[in-house]
Amino acid sequence: MEHFRNESDLLGTLQVPQNAYYGVQTQRAIDNFKISGQTLSSYPQFIKALAVVKKAAAKTNYELGLLDENLYKMIAETCEELIDGNLHEQFPIDMIQGGAGTSVNMNANEVIANRVLEKLGKEKGDYQYCSPNDHINLSQSTNDAYPTSLKMALLSMNLELVEKLRKIVEAFREKGKEFAPVIKMGRTQLQDAVPMSMGQEFEAYAATLEEDISKLNANANLFVEVNMGATAIGTGLNAPVGYANLCAKNLAQLTGFSVISAPNLVEATPDTGAYVIYSSALKRLAVKLSKICNDLRLLSSGPRAGFFEINLPPMQPGSSIMPGKVNPVIPEVVNQVCFKVIGNDLTVTFAAEAGQLQLNVMEPVLSHSIMESMIFLGNAMDTLREKCIVGITANKEACLNMVRNSIGIVTALNPYIGYKNSTEIAKEALETGRSVYDLVLERRILSEERLNEILDPANMLKPHQPM
Repeated sequence: MEHFRNESDLLGTLQVPQNAYYGVQTQRAIDNFKISGQTLSSYPQFIKALAVVKKAAAKTNYELGLLDENLYKMIAETCEELIDGNLHEQFPIDMIQGGAGTSVNMNANEVIANRVLEKLGKEKGDYQYCSPNDHINLSQSTNDAYPTSLKMALLSMNLELVEKLRKIVEAFREKGKEFAPVIKMGRTQLQDAVPMSMGQEFEAYAATLEEDISKLNANANLFVEVNMGATAIGTGLNAPVGYANLCAKNLAQLTGFSVISAPNLVEATPDTGAYVIYSSALKRLAVKLSKICNDLRLLSSGPRAGFFEINLPPMQPGSSIMPGKVNPVIPEVVNQVCFKVIGNDLTVTFAAEAGQLQLNVMEPVLSHSIMESMIFLGNAMDTLREKCIVGITANKEACLNMVRNSIGIVTALNPYIGYKNSTEIAKEALETGRSVYDLVLERRILSEERLNEILDPANMLKPHQPM
């Protein structure tokens, strides 16, 4: 049988589970916000970032003479426990909530305070010895602690996401090397274009994704500017002189990031521009990944009535009614992840636009959307790399036969026989089903030796001087 303790706040008294480290304000959030089913405990990097910010704040308060040494050390030790992954189950509130993140901030304040009370040999909820508001939240407001914690979380999560991106870039690059000898037709508007190597195609995938590493890092770098010390609206009410810069310095030491205090705290408190631009980088990556997955599905289509240029690793039976069918389920799931990320970016845009006067109260859905996109993209890239890319094989003969039978190779003849002759040959080949090669020889436009040299697929993969 569960036991409860009574805690009180502005609205009155509420029962809280006796063994819970959270308190009355967290309990109200549990009761009020049953929205997404995704709790703060589902995002450990956010909890760790909250703990880092609370530790930096405590250190700053101690250095400015506002917190005694013993209590500071206990708060710091408790924050380290959270950073190490302990007590994360004590953050049960929904990620989407009203209150501009107050519930998240108070959840952290209450858990840290009650753990400190336990260390002191006191009962949970005996806040005269360590208060969520008077000690853990000292010199702070939700309006500076919450966004600063979010930024620290996003900086850490960006490191993980970029590492996953590097790995998938390398996987495509390795396939590019493996497929370098495979000659195939390139296509524009789904029509035959000119020959290329499959290696060039896969190296292009690596190159387009590699560009996003610098974009993500550059945009994430905007998160190093924080508004700690702004308190409620940026005026710094209830924070001592020097708190903002000293707290930023302590945060930089604790995180290893180049954290600085925003030059204008009134501007920084409602500003969500950094989130908008970082989310746009996530969207850009999603768009590129989705396009690549579209290509992989097309290139593997068939096996008898499609492109059939590559084989994707078979992951599961593809139909409950069609025997032998295997579907490209991994690219399909990555496509769907990308759609979700694109939608989340729109949510971030609306949430950022909804700021009013000195605060943006929509930061909870903004933070949830960005972190969800980062986790989804990271998992999707790992899945695509491990279960698809590394196992792709090329159907070399099928690719070469399409090159030999394609009308598109007539483009290579332009510099030698002129556009008009090339067009006539292409038209006849299309109407009769005969090959470009045979028609050129029949019309005695070029000798067989020279034609072989011009139409050697290897000669059509890069710029060269006309022969």
